[in-house]
Amino acid sequence: MTIRIALAGDTMLGRGVAAEIAAAGGGPLFSRGVRDWFASADLALLNLECCVSDRGHPWNGPAKVFHFRAPPQAAAILSDLGINCVTLANNHALDYGYAALADTTHYLTQAGIRVVGAGADQEHARAPVLLQAGGTHVAVLGATDHPADFAAGPGRPGTAYANLAAGLPEWLASSVRDLAADGDLVLVMPHWGPNMTTRPKPYIRRAAHALLAAGAALVAGHSAHVFHGVAGRILFDMGDFIDDYATDPALRNDLGLLFMVTLDGPHLERVEALPLKLGYARTGLACTWITVRFGCTCAAMGTEVHEEGGHLVIAGT
Repeated sequence: MTIRIALAGDTMLGRGVAAEIAAAGGGPLFSRGVRDWFASADLALLNLECCVSDRGHPWNGPAKVFHFRAPPQAAAILSDLGINCVTLANNHALDYGYAALADTTHYLTQAGIRVVGAGADQEHARAPVLLQAGGTHVAVLGATDHPADFAAGPGRPGTAYANLAAGLPEWLASSVRDLAADGDLVLVMPHWGPNMTTRPKPYIRRAAHALLAAGAALVAGHSAHVFHGVAGRILFDMGDFIDDYATDPALRNDLGLLFMVTLDGPHLERVEALPLKLGYARTGLACTWITVRFGCTCAAMGTEVHEEGGHLVIAGT
């Protein structure tokens, strides 16, 4: 049975976006085309790069400059968009401390959105989320390779930290193997690598292929704020979905992609990408620059992209 999974990258609902939510209730944040894209999916997931809370104090950690916090009503905005699950395995889940992380899980769960990649302790942070669409079961895992001081531990809240530069940790590899052995489709959403890069680091490539070898059906990464290429069942970086960030004139982090992956069991049938234009706290549909850039980044990985009705399409392998 085929399943269509909509995927978005870094989703930042704090700061200027939070001000828009407070002023307008979040209605204008996403265009109709973006909303329709999610509505056409069986499941929808993204990386939520902020906490959802009105409590806490900025985290005082090594090189911690930016702190992102969305108001509680942000959870309803994601629910209205059709999001089923978010990963909090990233470098902003603890921006306002442990209480704000607990609030994030509470508000999202209250809105009917599952949370993966962070939790009240190491066991909860590393635990998968099990989703179902039709007769298909999808197991989702989240992990992040930075920062180490956000890592959950025994009895300590935090993220599912994985030092991927040192290789795929056994806890993550064994989780993928066990879930795949149970017959679930395994989707891994890693937050990996530095910001503002145009291609994945060698250690990220190695980790991605190790995840596939362990049994993952799909790997969908994020962190760079700039989309990378696709290689088979690996979306190395999905870029940004919504934010209030300054735009780099060369890297164009204001132009992104939404993904739709069609799987028939573990077989990849199709990857579609919808070009996005990110304004200040707004996301709509975009232009041809992305078509050229995405085609080039995929070609460097041996992947061919063609255009169909404004969508960028990769045939299954």
